[in-house]
Amino acid sequence: MTETISLTPQMMVVLGLLGVTIVLFAFEILRIDLAALSVMVLLGLLSVVPGLEGISDPRHLFDGFASNAVISIIGVMIIGAGLDKTGIMSRVAGFILRVGGSTEKRIVPILTGSVGFLSGFLQNTGAVAVFVPVAARISARTGIPMSRLLIPLSFCAIMGGTLTLVGTSSTILLNDLLPEDIEPFGLFEQTPIGIALLAAGIIYFVLAGRFVLPSIRREGEEGEDTMAYFRRVYGLSYKVRAMKIPAGSALDGKLVSEVESTGKVRVIATHKGGDLRIRPTRDQVLSSGMELALMGRTEQDLEYFAEEAGVEVCAELGIFIEALASTNAGISEVVIPPDSSLIGKTCQDVWMRRTHGLSVLAIHRGGETMSEMVRTVPLQAGDMLVAYTTWDALARLEKNRDFVVVTRKYPHEELRPHKVQFAALFFAIAIGLVLFTEVRLSLCFLVGAVGMILTGVLSMDEAYHSVSWKTVFLLACLIPLGAAVQDSGTAAWIAQEALRILGHVPVWVLQSAVAVLATFFTLVMSNVGAAVLLVPMAIGIATTAQAAGLDADPRVFALTVGIAASNSFVLPTHQCNALVMGPGGYRVKDFVKAGGIMTVIFLVVSLVMLNVVF
Repeated sequence: MTETISLTPQMMVVLGLLGVTIVLFAFEILRIDLAALSVMVLLGLLSVVPGLEGISDPRHLFDGFASNAVISIIGVMIIGAGLDKTGIMSRVAGFILRVGGSTEKRIVPILTGSVGFLSGFLQNTGAVAVFVPVAARISARTGIPMSRLLIPLSFCAIMGGTLTLVGTSSTILLNDLLPEDIEPFGLFEQTPIGIALLAAGIIYFVLAGRFVLPSIRREGEEGEDTMAYFRRVYGLSYKVRAMKIPAGSALDGKLVSEVESTGKVRVIATHKGGDLRIRPTRDQVLSSGMELALMGRTEQDLEYFAEEAGVEVCAELGIFIEALASTNAGISEVVIPPDSSLIGKTCQDVWMRRTHGLSVLAIHRGGETMSEMVRTVPLQAGDMLVAYTTWDALARLEKNRDFVVVTRKYPHEELRPHKVQFAALFFAIAIGLVLFTEVRLSLCFLVGAVGMILTGVLSMDEAYHSVSWKTVFLLACLIPLGAAVQDSGTAAWIAQEALRILGHVPVWVLQSAVAVLATFFTLVMSNVGAAVLLVPMAIGIATTAQAAGLDADPRVFALTVGIAASNSFVLPTHQCNALVMGPGGYRVKDFVKAGGIMTVIFLVVSLVMLNVVF
């Protein structure tokens, strides 16, 4: 078929570097980005040793930092941050929570299915970057660790990239690598294979996620639970439940103030006919068909109230889950200072809820906590108000001299919903350039990123902050090693030796070997490099097998490489995996654990579907 390739000293050095890289990654002797940087520097030093000049060109050692992949990732990170800043990602997260509830088994299929579908049209790295803020919002609102969401997100985005010919780089290149006598592939020709792979991935995480995914609490996520703090300090404990007022209920026609008159429950939100109100005023009239979010000191108080008022208790918060999420609202502590104009007045007098956004639950004074009828208690200097409030209202109170805000650990995030049109416009422009033009991928995403910065969706400092530089260094430093594996002939030698060992075997074994080779190469070099190297080789193998009387289709063998080049789950070397490693707090062993089984599932499902479809 081709001239025999002999093992050279340069190849031996590159094989040694590959081994060192795998050991550093597997045992985490150094943090992963430092390991990648060290390998790149070592590669550069070795390339100036006499006799080893061929392994790498020192003049291009740092080209990875200007590579299409790395610049694309920087662009999509900034775009994702811009979408998040305007509240778009928060709405997406809210929709997923409303549909999927707050349990991992219901959220994971919706989240992974969404990112997988998007990956079929927007390259998988971009899809992951867009959905990382969504996962962060969901994690904050449900308490599910990010580490339980981001590996499924990344893996299913990679598999979703196989839905269409434009979903991943290895299949985008496929038609360019085919000889003229082989029919090119259509945009949706591989879709049945991609659907099967994505479905297999979702099922895998639903059934086995609790066994293979880590539960990592990153720095800043741990600490005493809010309710535990208020229970310990003030002896207060609160529960929130959603209820619905049916026709004929005793609440129909009553005011919020009448409902709260006993001091047992607080109405913290209402909803009817699309009108959602947080902290409704005490003169708001309740009516049948209205949904309420009620806060009570105990579960028993809420159950007793529901029975007495004749209302239906909902199983979940439903429509309120987004607005009452811990990222948007919660319980806070506010002190009345000596010079406050509120001294001597009651919460009822100043319409505390309407004017200042505080639904006061208790007043702590002189070592005593009052939680009954607090609306009618005259305020004194030094009073500590324990109140339910939205975080934006609390942020405004920090500028009000009538209060001293004690609570500090709450989201001070400044959203810019008035910039949502600009964010959506430049996101659409970037995606449009990707799908409908030949403009380089990195430039497409930078157009969207720069547009968001120029229009004030993000400041330049916020754009810098939104980039995961650990991810950038990891990928940029590994690119020279991948190039060395290919340019030195090491990859071709490995492929040659693997096929020589196989000898004369059935077609399905040859096809499986090609898939395994593509899987290996995509772990140590880019999926583009694996496709460029192996597609011509796979076609040659199939052609030779045909000449020997075997039913081997070169077209199917080429697609086998294109699909299998996405089978990159065991190491965080794939761009999607590198992208989630930092936010998820993962270690290499987490990818090995979850990705080992996924790799086998991917191989089996893709090979079966390739032979069923073609």
